[in-house]
Amino acid sequence: MRQVIVAFERQSNCDRLREIIERGGEFSCVVCRTADQVRRAVRKLRLDIVVCGFKLGEESCESLFYDLPQRCAMLMVGPQARLELCEAEGIFKLQAPVRRSELLASVRLLAQLHRPGRDEAPAQRSQEEQELVERAKVVLMDRHGMTEEQAHRFLQKQSMDNGARLADTARLVLADQ
Repeated sequence: MRQVIVAFERQSNCDRLREIIERGGEFSCVVCRTADQVRRAVRKLRLDIVVCGFKLGEESCESLFYDLPQRCAMLMVGPQARLELCEAEGIFKLQAPVRRSELLASVRLLAQLHRPGRDEAPAQRSQEEQELVERAKVVLMDRHGMTEEQAHRFLQKQSMDNGARLADTARLVLADQ
């Protein structure tokens, strides 16, 4: 039986989707409530399908997607307005409220498309985007006395709140210098 990660902030959402997926009889679920838990499950358990909401704590699932190996597939479930904010190519989206049959069909499709055992390098932001983010963090650390982690979280939160990509938020920070 293949395992799937179910990752939502609210335990009730985790429980509801886990129940639907496991009742289908083909998958068992590992429940995660934070992006760090997802990263650990992918790395340690070698799982490659993530069913999630739009964000986990302070981090968007789109940002999490960039940190996962390419072998991983992500199905984002949420309201249409939130799904439209996600710009990452490669994330599959399913509008909530979701019917059981749609959810199971989507997870089955991902399982067929993403076979286990493929170990490619993780998807990365472009070099230019990474440099923008790093420069913006330096500006925030210098100007506001933040640590690197605080600056990164600030950029992530601003990106989520404004529905913008991390690199676009970094550009705005650099433009305000």
